[in-house]
Amino acid sequence: MSARAVPAGRAGAAPDIALAERLFAELAHRTGTGRGVTRASYGLGEQIAHDMLRREARALGLTVATDAACNLYATLPGASDAPGVVIGSHLDSVPMGGNYDGAAGVLMGLGVVAGFVRAGIVPPRDVTVMAIRAEESTWFGSSYIGSRGALGLLRADELDGVLRHGDRVALGQAIDAAGGDTAALRRGEAHLDPARIGLFVEPHIEQGPVLLAKGLPLGIVTGIRGSFRHRHASCTGAYAHSGATPRAGRQDAVRAVATLIVEMDALWQARADAGCDLTVTFGQVSTDPDEAAFSKVAGRVGFTVDVRSASPDTLAEVAAELEARVAAIAAAQDVSFDLGPRTGSTPAAMLPGVVAAMERAAHDLGLPARTMPCGAGHDAAVFAGLGVPTGMLFLRNAHGSHNPDEHMDMADFAAGAAVLSRLCLDPPALAAP
Repeated sequence: MSARAVPAGRAGAAPDIALAERLFAELAHRTGTGRGVTRASYGLGEQIAHDMLRREARALGLTVATDAACNLYATLPGASDAPGVVIGSHLDSVPMGGNYDGAAGVLMGLGVVAGFVRAGIVPPRDVTVMAIRAEESTWFGSSYIGSRGALGLLRADELDGVLRHGDRVALGQAIDAAGGDTAALRRGEAHLDPARIGLFVEPHIEQGPVLLAKGLPLGIVTGIRGSFRHRHASCTGAYAHSGATPRAGRQDAVRAVATLIVEMDALWQARADAGCDLTVTFGQVSTDPDEAAFSKVAGRVGFTVDVRSASPDTLAEVAAELEARVAAIAAAQDVSFDLGPRTGSTPAAMLPGVVAAMERAAHDLGLPARTMPCGAGHDAAVFAGLGVPTGMLFLRNAHGSHNPDEHMDMADFAAGAAVLSRLCLDPPALAAP
């Protein structure tokens, strides 16, 4: 029996936490910007991160592959040809983001697989670490680009018409420049077959304060919220003199947008009081810096709307409420609204059998964990939506996320890696619903 042919047991092998810690430090050094990290989708920072993973995977003797969307796969062959385990997350970041968002999941997968390699353990099924491209919709205004590309779900209009924030490079051009194959993406070719994925797990830092407040290292996710978004909304009124124009004669775009924000916040509160899962965010509100002035009534305001819920019905109802309020405010205040294109994502439930398997693993290892919903969007939603048995594992995180101050303790990372290692060596027998 070769060194790589030691049968896998439930006890497994210690994940290589030192490897992950070294790579976190290298990521911070090579993609840091003085204030946080910036790894633009299909940009330099993301490419550096993918090159690092490829280097380490080859050093471990893993089978390395990429697909037409430039997602990276590092596979440790298993003892059978049963549908494999895929551990996936992303390596891009928001501008001036934190070093752990996305990367924690990829490096946890690599640390787990490295532990198997160093112990000479062959898992019962193939275990693949998937570094997913372009998860952060900040860059191209489109959700789950890499995972949808892997599954043949990207649309041609996205490749041609979606431009990267900052340099205005088209998505298809950026993919080709990174070594991808947009011709294959246009044909809808899929690299991954959902039927050949026995389990998809996405480890990720929690991007809210729940685990921190509860004093718990781990969270086991039950579902991921869906959303609808208006990223390029505007309100147009009329510029006027701030001292000479009476209230009744104003077409004040700032007042109109402020009214909309207050009314939507009241709707959110009413829905929350009724037990509905919902968040409503106006993340950007701005006047034109070249035309607006201290002594002028604002004639135009740009803004964004981001609405999220675990319930498709709630999303549809709130979208209708938004349209109704926009129409009423426009009529009452003599302004016009243009909500612009609508984008979004579908809510996704994690498979109960995967949730239960994670709960058992954490319990068996003596690790406290909270079973909880997920408010943010993640690539796991794409896999779950196709019927792949899917789960998410949260890690406690301080100071929020999408900012330079996010913080993850390596002790919590090691706890999550232990649960993930157990799942890889003792994967639950699952059937998608």
